[in-house]
Amino acid sequence: MDKITLSVDDGLLVIRIDDGKANVIGTPDLVVLNAALDQAETDKLPVLIVGRPGRFCAGFDLAEMAASTDEMRALVKAGAHFLMRVFTFPRPVVAAATGHSLALGALMLLASDYRVGAAGPYKVGLNEVAIGMQLPIFGVELAKARMKPGDVERSALHSTVYDPTQAVEIGFLDELAAEGDVEDTARAHAHRLGALRRGAFSITKNTIRGTSAAHVLATLDADIATLEGPKL
Repeated sequence: MDKITLSVDDGLLVIRIDDGKANVIGTPDLVVLNAALDQAETDKLPVLIVGRPGRFCAGFDLAEMAASTDEMRALVKAGAHFLMRVFTFPRPVVAAATGHSLALGALMLLASDYRVGAAGPYKVGLNEVAIGMQLPIFGVELAKARMKPGDVERSALHSTVYDPTQAVEIGFLDELAAEGDVEDTARAHAHRLGALRRGAFSITKNTIRGTSAAHVLATLDADIATLEGPKL
């Protein structure tokens, strides 16, 4: 079974991530994810990103992260470009956070327009510093875009991990739903946002987020060149 499956369903481009385990993301997966955004942009479709039961995304593939410094940096850089595409995407992007959302998974939530989380014993947060890895500029900018200043430091610098209720308060999620209702609730919000005028939506999103995204892209090469991998 493919880890990432794409479908057009009821006017939405649905991206479903399910590797049967922690839903980690490697370079081949980012190729598929970007192709999905290409299709959604061409067809002018809202996007719904759905995880597997109990797992939304646990981050980058640690096997690839540990292969070499060059491979780690290339993967993180590709991930940054994908996140900035989500962050500035002209159509709505809604996340159905079906469970644990850590590192890249948490950043995908911060980049999305609306985030529905599963109520349950799940962890959400930016745990990079806790595993000995600096949080790159793109991660800090995404946190700053969705959190109050004090919460940015607690999340990004202190590497605090939250339960879903706390994640709503901090800014990783917008609302919670029962586990069996997460996807349907997220779909409803994707349709709600998708019904807004496309031009007004995309221009306003760029007005809110464009400066931050431009800063990330302008500093990305220099930032990635200083990046050291996690201490595994």
